[in-house]
Amino acid sequence: MAAKTWLYDAILYIYALSLLFYFSDVASANRSAKRMGTGLLAFVWLLQTVFIVYRFASGRYTPVLTLFETLFFYAWLLVTISFTLNWFLRIDLIVFLVNVAGFAILALNFFSDPDAVPLSDQWEARDELLFIHVTLAIASYAAFLIAAIFSGMYLFLHGQLKGKQWSSLLIRFPSLENIESYTFRAVLIGTPLFILSVALGIVIMTLSGEVRFLTDPKVASSALMIAAYAFYIVQRLTAKHPGFRLAVWNLAAFVTVVINFVLSNRLSRFHQWIWM
Repeated sequence: MAAKTWLYDAILYIYALSLLFYFSDVASANRSAKRMGTGLLAFVWLLQTVFIVYRFASGRYTPVLTLFETLFFYAWLLVTISFTLNWFLRIDLIVFLVNVAGFAILALNFFSDPDAVPLSDQWEARDELLFIHVTLAIASYAAFLIAAIFSGMYLFLHGQLKGKQWSSLLIRFPSLENIESYTFRAVLIGTPLFILSVALGIVIMTLSGEVRFLTDPKVASSALMIAAYAFYIVQRLTAKHPGFRLAVWNLAAFVTVVINFVLSNRLSRFHQWIWM
């Protein structure tokens, strides 16, 4: 039923948004982001609970008798456990990592459900999963590009100020501190979106029975991308590096985005764009 598919999509998008806020809190101790992430994750848990109660009430049995119901209950349990761990241990990173796994399991379960009907007659349910995967990746690429532009602005302004080359153009630039802050925020948006996109990509491979593609250059370049931005985030949070060095590292990380998007699409066995 189309209504069921709408529910699946809504849960996944809200789940992804909650993890975006949680990642922001993990990386920069943003309490307001944590509250938003917790609220959205609680809403996901509520939708899952309603779904489980509905299956129980309509079928008059414990909804863990099929693979779909078992995996759905497992994903619900992961959300529940993550809340419990965070309540007692106060480790936000645990909540994020557990729910990245829960997000992937839920996506795998939803779009392997034979009763899921696509929103368009021309689509298969798996195509909708692919659509979510691509949109998350595109959004992450956009965030990384914005971060790279800010880093370029930082290096330009830093060079101009260090060389005492004053001009009216400099008046239109934000301060170096603000530029560096904007860069970091853009990376905090792009990184979790890309991680979720990769998780969905693995789900798609699993559904298609193409696990062998895990050794594909596209997968390797995606892992390199995540590692590059993780390195930037760690250096930004833990080390006292000057802003221009962080800007250089962020631009180096953006090179991995270009590699991921261009070169790996030429070499990949499964992820090639039509125009390439």
